[in-house]
Amino acid sequence: MIGIFAVMATTMTSPVISCEALQAVTLPDTSITAEAVPGGPFSRPEGMFRIPGSGNEQPLPVYCRVNMVLRPTADSQINVELWLPEKTWNGKFMAAGNGVWGGAIHGYNDMLENLRRGYATAATDTGHTGSPMSARFALGHPEKVVDFAYRAIHLMTERSKQLIHAFYHQPPEYSYFRSCSTGGRQGVMSAQRYPGDFDGIIAGALANRHIHMHTAAVARVIHLSRHPEAALSEAKAG
Repeated sequence: MIGIFAVMATTMTSPVISCEALQAVTLPDTSITAEAVPGGPFSRPEGMFRIPGSGNEQPLPVYCRVNMVLRPTADSQINVELWLPEKTWNGKFMAAGNGVWGGAIHGYNDMLENLRRGYATAATDTGHTGSPMSARFALGHPEKVVDFAYRAIHLMTERSKQLIHAFYHQPPEYSYFRSCSTGGRQGVMSAQRYPGDFDGIIAGALANRHIHMHTAAVARVIHLSRHPEAALSEAKAG
């Protein structure tokens, strides 16, 4: 047990610059704001999904909360949050993904867990804001489709690693991605397009066969409209 603690102590890394100093870092097509957070309870954004019994109400360690806005094209606006532990960094980076059609940072629950475990962690809104159940953002906006498809996760990861290097004066030893559903698709898309982004990927329940999924959904709606007796009752659905 003593040996384990000794190894852990040697792997913790502290920042070499202040959190606010990250705002002076120049990155392509990126605006940066940063603030030091004293830890404690996390102030949940309105509408943030809460997982009962997940332990996400536990206090957070002291960290640097970075907000980035990435504009790789004239029609792009990719919002990213990056959290950097001030005293407990384990030398690694863990990215979180999204659900359904994105439109907000859905990875807060994962980021809370990642931060408590010592990871630098980041998530993105995939390049647009709105209901995760609507894909209207794509109409007439091909660049936003590209952002949603793969560019937002890639640039989030690239910029996060650059700021991690600036903050701790060293890059992450290992970088990981963990998510499911749309996040699972993001994981396999990253592996295919940018294999150097992550050393390990956990991609669960990946929603990567969009044509099949949506065609099947339409077919089910048509079937239920013709055979309403086949629908689940509220009691069975609950």
